[in-house]
This record gives sequence, structure tokens and C-alpha cells, in this order.
Amino acid sequence: VQLQASGGGLVQAGGSLRLSCSASGGTSTKYAVGWFRQAPGKEREFVSAISRSDDRTYYADSVRGRFTISRDNTKKTVYLQMNGLKPEDTAVYYCGASPFISMSTSTYNSWGRGTQVTVSS
Repeated sequence: VQLQASGGGLVQAGGSLRLSCSASGGTSTKYAVGWFRQAPGKEREFVSAISRSDDRTYYADSVRGRFTISRDNTKKTVYLQMNGLKPEDTAVYYCGASPFISMSTSTYNSWGRGTQVTVSS
């Protein structure tokens, strides 16, 4: 499976964006999808993940209550709705596929090109 993230942009603090992670190839229910982000000079960090088919979700403490992950298997797309954005959310956001839901970068592969999210204060 190949994944591609999109939907990033420039937004003011308090604003919203919806990221999309679109898949090509593979069967949508055979993998969990995770969102990660990487700011300049920092390591890639976990943001959110959704399970293969029963919609279990995980969130990083820093985004819980502000971000919502969802998936539409018919469209082979996973969404990350981001509300109440803060300047510290500024990063390149990536999505990856994993055989099981996880918060660890090492379990994910099929990383696509990320999408830049910039939040101005």
C-alpha cells in the first residue's frame, strides 16, 4: 500500500484544518493508520492512530480533545480533523500504515510524502 498525506496549510492559532491520508493499492481494512509529525530539528512524534476495522483510536496527550481521527474504508482515506490549532502544532505531518494500531513509529511503514501545517500566533 502507498499512502499520501494532504490538506496542510497556513492557519492562525485557534483555527482548523482537516488532513487526509489516501491509500493506493492494498485492502483498506488490512492495516491501521497512524499520523505522526516532525518539526524542524525534532524527532518524528506520534499524533494519532486508528485501528484496521473496529475504529479504536489513540491520541497523543498534546492533541487529545482537539484532534479527531476517522476513516472511510470505501474511499481508502483516513482523516485527521484538527481544531484549536496552536503554534506548537506546526510541523510536517505524515501518515503511515501498520499491521496493528500502535503509537510507535517503528511499527509503521509505507510513509508517504508529508504535508506542512503552519500555525501562526
